[in-house]
Amino acid sequence: MIINQYIVLILMYIGINIILATSLNLINGYMGEFSVGHAGFMLTGAYVSSLITVLLVPDQLLIWAFPLAIIAGGLAAALLGLIVAIPSFKTRGDYLAIVTFAFNMIVKSAVENIDTVGGARGFLGMDRLTNPFWVIFWTIICLYVIRNFVYSKFGRGALAIRSDETVAELMSVNTREVKIWAFVISSFFAGVAGGLLAHLIQYISPSMFDIVKSTDILVMVYLGGVASLAGSILGATIFTVLLEILRPLQMWRMVIMPLILIFLMLYRPKGIMGLKEFIYFIPRRERL
Repeated sequence: MIINQYIVLILMYIGINIILATSLNLINGYMGEFSVGHAGFMLTGAYVSSLITVLLVPDQLLIWAFPLAIIAGGLAAALLGLIVAIPSFKTRGDYLAIVTFAFNMIVKSAVENIDTVGGARGFLGMDRLTNPFWVIFWTIICLYVIRNFVYSKFGRGALAIRSDETVAELMSVNTREVKIWAFVISSFFAGVAGGLLAHLIQYISPSMFDIVKSTDILVMVYLGGVASLAGSILGATIFTVLLEILRPLQMWRMVIMPLILIFLMLYRPKGIMGLKEFIYFIPRRERL
């Protein structure tokens, strides 16, 4: 029974990581930008959903209010994603990475200095409301929404931006609108993942959502493959399992994982499934 519970827990972590990797892949993979602030959106969703379930909802209504709290956390993260999208209109590559890194640090530092939510000590008191059903549900929703976005006119616009933003604008692609939608959708699901994680481990603190967490998500994306839903699933699964296998190494595993990212960038920069897709994720009209 203990082994089974452990396996179920790992599978839920895998599902949450798939949501994170898929949502970041929309920005870093499909649109070709370089965001390193995904943990900031995750933090926002985790804290907003946790504050709702702990402070605003009576115990007898928690089960019913939980999905609404997760959505609220996602919407709060999406609002911040909208704000972060604005600097992306004029910045790309390293400059956008600096902007998103600064955003991550600002959000983390702000929460650390708010005593109402526990400050640097963290926040707890959440019931364990995350279960396999909700993880599977949100994983499917994330994959479905992003898959449809990728094969919509906005997705085509994102691919055009990745190739050459200037040419995309000359070809009448509304790059600002595409970026706004991409950042909002990506940050929404990062917030959802944060809410699911908070109600799984029943404790959150700002230190959990630092640049190291953002780096972990980057490793998942580039390990599995850029611009690939199947790659995001593969990368999140391998990363989560590998992290558990390396757990006896304690802090050394935090050295090994960034090294994996470095070797990936050197020898396989597009990842295992980079620019490739599982056929069933591709609409029928696109398969020929």
